[in-house]
Formats: sequence, structure tokens, C-alpha cells
Amino acid sequence: MTPTPDDPKYRVLDETFGFTAFRPGQEAVVDDLLAGHHTLAVMPTGAGKSLCFQVPALVRGGLTVVVSPLVALMENQVAALQLAGAAAEAINSGRPREANVATWRRVKSGEVTLLYMSPERLMTEPMLAALSALPLSMFVVDEAHCISQWGHSFRPEYRDLQRLGELFPGIPIGAFTATADAVTRDDIVARLFGGRAQVHVAGFDRPNIRLMVAPKDNVRRQLLAYVAEHQGECGIVYCLSRAKTEEVAAQLEQAGHKALAYHAGMDAEARSRRLDTFMTQPGTVMVATIAFGMGIDKPDVRYVAHVDLPATIEAYYQELGRAGRDGAPAEAQLFFGLQDIRLRRVFIDQSEADEAVKRVESRRLDALVAYCEAVECRRASLLAYFGETVEPCGNCDVCLNPPTVVDGTELGQKVLATVARTGERFGTAHIVDSLLGHATEKIEKFGHHTLSTFGAGREHKGPVWRAVIRQLVSSGFLEIDVGGYGGLAMTPRGHRLLKGEESVRLRTDSLGRAAGARSKATRAPEPVGDPVALDLLQRLKETRLALARERGVPPYVIFHDATLIELASRRPTSRDEFAEIHGVGASKLRNFADTFLAAIAGHTAGQG
Repeated sequence: MTPTPDDPKYRVLDETFGFTAFRPGQEAVVDDLLAGHHTLAVMPTGAGKSLCFQVPALVRGGLTVVVSPLVALMENQVAALQLAGAAAEAINSGRPREANVATWRRVKSGEVTLLYMSPERLMTEPMLAALSALPLSMFVVDEAHCISQWGHSFRPEYRDLQRLGELFPGIPIGAFTATADAVTRDDIVARLFGGRAQVHVAGFDRPNIRLMVAPKDNVRRQLLAYVAEHQGECGIVYCLSRAKTEEVAAQLEQAGHKALAYHAGMDAEARSRRLDTFMTQPGTVMVATIAFGMGIDKPDVRYVAHVDLPATIEAYYQELGRAGRDGAPAEAQLFFGLQDIRLRRVFIDQSEADEAVKRVESRRLDALVAYCEAVECRRASLLAYFGETVEPCGNCDVCLNPPTVVDGTELGQKVLATVARTGERFGTAHIVDSLLGHATEKIEKFGHHTLSTFGAGREHKGPVWRAVIRQLVSSGFLEIDVGGYGGLAMTPRGHRLLKGEESVRLRTDSLGRAAGARSKATRAPEPVGDPVALDLLQRLKETRLALARERGVPPYVIFHDATLIELASRRPTSRDEFAEIHGVGASKLRNFADTFLAAIAGHTAGQG
């Protein structure tokens, strides 16, 4: 749609947020919410999810209640909205009671358009009763995957949000997440919307992030070498345990890096100090458990490294998505070993979740292992899990340094024949037992010991067949029923392989020897060309940091790097020229133009 000045959504987009057009995928979501439809939007990190509900909230007027799981996430969004001139507030446990009471008075008097709250605070009877007396315009559920028991970070406190539709009929609900596979999406729609909603899936690809996996071979040495390649760049290193974060951070410090540990065992003040350092000081490496998660919105993270295997492929996708939010080149490096799989299996088996949830978690782990073993484009393997098909990306380790492979057609056909003859409804363990000729109780119960494929794979051991199956899944010949019992079924490509119409290559290093040399990390190039502009860009970053510290907010809340880069390139000399810069809305023009114009003028005079 062509922007028109008299269209309220474009006016808000320009005057409040400083943008002249929506990004791909945003406008359809905005339109559905403006039309009053229940809406689920699944959009990749950095695609501008927040704008999709903030614009409709400001256009519709009244009160929009935004449910957010973390105090830090709320505070950052509220600070950014207030700097943009929007009437946004938060009520949460991180604020003094007097401040929350004063905020509620402003809400009641109609002075607040966007109110951020946690699900626990929203779903109390007094709060629900108080809200029912106000002119509600919309509810928004951020990080909506938390409502689904199939989501990778299900939160019980989100469950009660299912009552919103019943308690407030006619009030549209928007749900937003960056990470939800088909099973999770269906569950969100069923729980939050009673099965009826507009669903937008904007795609999961983050093409600027180079995807890489390396088999573990002295992971301490591997990580130190990797971080050394990124000396002076901001990164996140994920570890499985609290103790390991402390250990790895100390090793990186000894090697000359500015590294901090972060985990849930620290007191809130210590975590807050370390988060502030990470958000404001360049070149900081945060070594963290998954406690360092939602709400980390730092644009210039150049890499995310995992020294331990994440829990699921969804969790991995969300964690790697914290890299490269500015759109510049970034990397996701995963170090992977057999012990990782064993530990994750133990965690699943020993969890208190019911058997259905354990089955789903096991299938998701299978999908992540298959991604690690991909013999074809790694990005294609990752996105296939979320239902997307892409051509080889040229920006992953498999595309750049293809692994050693052998013709695995015969092995693949044996697996596929066994899957077909057993009815395409049994999982990996049953298929492997059939191939090995193990007459288990289950195999005899279904008569599978009488099939021609029974024992057809005795020439190899179980781990080989499990690796073959994972690679067939990662290459798109088999698919896993994640939402059911984990049964394996052939895809159209699998049928072609079984008929001899297609072949398959299998990597020979499966979970064993190193997968070959990884290409040297690609540095994020400075997007400004000449030395004078680079010097000015640094001065503008220092100006931004000072303003951010005065206000107690992360630097990107003032301006994103893209805005500073444009300022350094165009060097505006007046408020009118400053207003033309991408990301400058009316409020930021009023509050920051003079400061930045002075910095630019001072730099220019110094050059003269």
C-alpha cells in the first residue's frame, strides 16, 4: 500500500517513530489489529514486532494493555516509547509502590495509552475488575510462546491469560513471538483465541547471521580461539551451568577479553550492573546461562556462541537471534558433542513434565541434533523445521566448507523401507531395533519381526543407524511428528529416494572427528566509508552513550546504529535536515536534535 499523509497509521509511523514505510510483514498485522481482529504474529527477531502493536494502539486510542514477562523488557520498551513521545507506562514489582499507584491514577484519568504489566499482576481479580471499567482498546501478549505447553519456555503464569477472551468479549487480542513452530502456533490460537485468529508468519530467516557448528575437540581451546577472532566485538557465550559461566568468563578475562558471567544465582543488583555494562560498553562478552534471555535487545551483538547444546531447536533459534539485530553480518557458533546429547536426554527423562511433553521435547532435541549433522545447507535444515523452504544460503559452514560425504543411498533406502513397512508411525528407537533384528516386545506385538526389513541393517551398530536417520531428517527425506508420538514419515523426497529416483549423501564425521576447517569469521564491516565519517560516527556513539546514561536507558533507545550511521554520512546542519534522518520522530527531534547537531558541527569545525 502506498503511504498517504492523511492515513492515521502512516502519520503515527512517521511522527512518533520517524519511519516513512513499514517493513515487510508489518503492515498486514497492523491492519488486522486496527480492524479489531484477534491476531497472532510470528516474526523473526529484529523484524519490528513491537511496532506492529504500538502503531495500532496509538491510532485506536483508549487503553492498550501489554503483557510482558520481564521487568527489564517492559522498562526498555516504555523508555523507548516515552522518548518517542508516546504515553506509555508500566506497573511492575521493580518499581516502588508509590510509583505504581501514581501510574494507575494516570491510567484511570485517561493519560496512558500503553500500559505494560506482567501476567501475574494483570490476572488478579482486583486488576481485572478495575480494567473492566476503563475504555479498553486492545490486549497484547508479548512472548506469546510462553502460553503454550509445547513452547520452548512455557510459563505457568501465562496459562491464565486464556481467560481474557471470555472476560473481555469484543476486545481484540494481539499475540507476538519470534519463536513458534506449527505445533506451538496451533496451541496459542486454541488457548488464547478459542481457535479463531488471523495468523501471520513473516518468516524465520536471518540471512545476515552465519550459521556454524563444530564438533567438540577441547572446547575451551576452541572457544578462546573463536573469541580471539572477534577481539573487541560484542558477543554472547551460552553455557549450560552457572559454574561454567563463571569458569568460562574467567578464562576469557585471562586471555585479555572484557568478559562477564551472568546467571540466575546472582542477586538482582549484580545482574543489573552486568547487564548495564553489556548494554553500554563496547566489546563486552557476556557468558551466560539461559537466564540471560528475553528482553536482550542490543543491536550490535556480533556473535552468539554455544559451548553446550541448547534444549531444543526453538530455544537455539531464539538464542542465536540475539546476534546481528542491526542487520550487519553476525555469527552463530555451536560447539557440539556426544556428551551434550546424553545430558539433554537425561534432563528430559528426569523432568517432572508429563509424558506427552517429554515426547515433544525429545523430538525437538532430535531436530536440533539433525541440524548439527546437516550435510546440505545448514540454514535450509534449520528453516525446514519451521516449515520454510530455502535455496542453499552460501552463508553457513556447510555451504562454505562442505563436509566429507559418501554415497548413503543404500543405507537411506534401508531406513526408508523399514519406515514404510512399519506404517510410518514409529520413532527412531523402533526403526533401529527393526534394522538390527532386535525382537523386542513391541516389535513382536506389531508383527514387525516377520517383515522383510527385519534385521536388514545388522552390518552396522545402532549409533550408525541413528546418525543415518538424523541426517535423513535434516536433509528432508524423513519428517518427525513433533506434536504426536515422534513417528517418522517419508516426505515426497523420501519416496523418490526409496524408488531410486534420488540419491543421498551422508557425512562421514557424524558426531565424531572434526567437521573440517571453518572459514574465518566475517567481520561486520563499518557501514561508513571514509575515515572522517568513521571518526564522526564514534563521536556520535559517545554522545548517544552520554544521553543514555543520563536517562538510565540502553543506548539503542536513544537511536539505533543505523540512525547514527546515516547521521555520520549525511551530516545534517539544521533541524529540518535532521528530521529527514531514518528513525527520527517528532519527540526525538525535539529532545535530541540540538545535541547531535552540535556534535556534528563541532566535529566538522575540528576537521576544518
